[in-house]
Amino acid sequence: MRTEEITGRKIVQLDEKSIKIGWSAPSNIALIKYWGKRANQLPDNGSMSITLENSSTTTYLFIRKKEKSDGEIGMKYYFHGTLNQKFGKKIDLLLSHLVTEMPFLYDYKLAFHSENNFPHGAGIASSASSMAAAALCLVTLEQIVTKRKRSKTEFFRRASVIARQGSGSAARSIYGGIVTWGTVASLEGTSDQYATPFPLHELSRLKQARDIILIVNAKEKQVSSSLGHAMMAAHPYREGRKNQATNNLSELIKAISEDNYHLVAKIAENEALSLHALLMTSSSGTILLQPNTLQIIEEIKKFRESTGLDLFFTIDAGPNVHLIYFEDQREMVLQFVKEKLIRYCENEHWIDDKIGLGPKLLTPELEF
Repeated sequence: MRTEEITGRKIVQLDEKSIKIGWSAPSNIALIKYWGKRANQLPDNGSMSITLENSSTTTYLFIRKKEKSDGEIGMKYYFHGTLNQKFGKKIDLLLSHLVTEMPFLYDYKLAFHSENNFPHGAGIASSASSMAAAALCLVTLEQIVTKRKRSKTEFFRRASVIARQGSGSAARSIYGGIVTWGTVASLEGTSDQYATPFPLHELSRLKQARDIILIVNAKEKQVSSSLGHAMMAAHPYREGRKNQATNNLSELIKAISEDNYHLVAKIAENEALSLHALLMTSSSGTILLQPNTLQIIEEIKKFRESTGLDLFFTIDAGPNVHLIYFEDQREMVLQFVKEKLIRYCENEHWIDDKIGLGPKLLTPELEF
């Protein structure tokens, strides 16, 4: 037995013949929200997101071959060095779905070791980045065991399909830049099964997008996204929501192509507020917005009106606010955040982020 340093902690390596696979996968923030799903994690509507650069999950997968296959999947999931039963159950469920495609899973003992560099369970898509990192590790393992090398396009598409089965929005965290998920009539190659990178023109302003995440509350949210999606099954506004999201996505694609970021702002903010309106009008009457969330929204609106800037807010299924702006506005926006917004943040906590390039392979000696 020997140890090696992994993300600042000592992890026992299983033996000299064990395989170690590592990936870092980013969080993403949706401009058009995925809310409501069909069987097998297929979305009720298409969505679009910005992949983040700094907010990510690092996952190492250790694999040791069993002496004898026993027809069972042996897996443990560690989060920040501690066995995590809650997310481990999600990984177990994913593996049980995959074993017909990956029968070799019965032949190995698996140990996932993951860490986030941002609050998890607080509506900043930690499930998306965590499941994306796990999926990338699994597809890498599949390639090693089967000795079948996929093209880069095939590899990431396969990872997106698997990530989606574990957490819908994780499908988008497989790619960098702007990403869509769900079949979009105007975009060739899109699918409900996997996400696809959205093509930006060379001078698109979105390539300079930045994101300040204002942490109103870092605690795990009261209602999981999975439960929120389940609420949509019998929601009285479900069909209207599908139509709204489809129209908003179509309008957003057009606005981006025309560099009309005042319209982008209008659509993105409508999507964020619609998501929370759906939660509040569900059978459970769930309210995730907090007083300081609303204060931040009002401050952003006033700042935009007084400056004429084309920045905007969006919110995921939690109380924390994403302030999306552009590189050439950075000095003015940072001053605004420090003077007006951090007073509404828990312990004045905020995260400085920007549009990112996507996942990173942490074990470069392994081909993928």
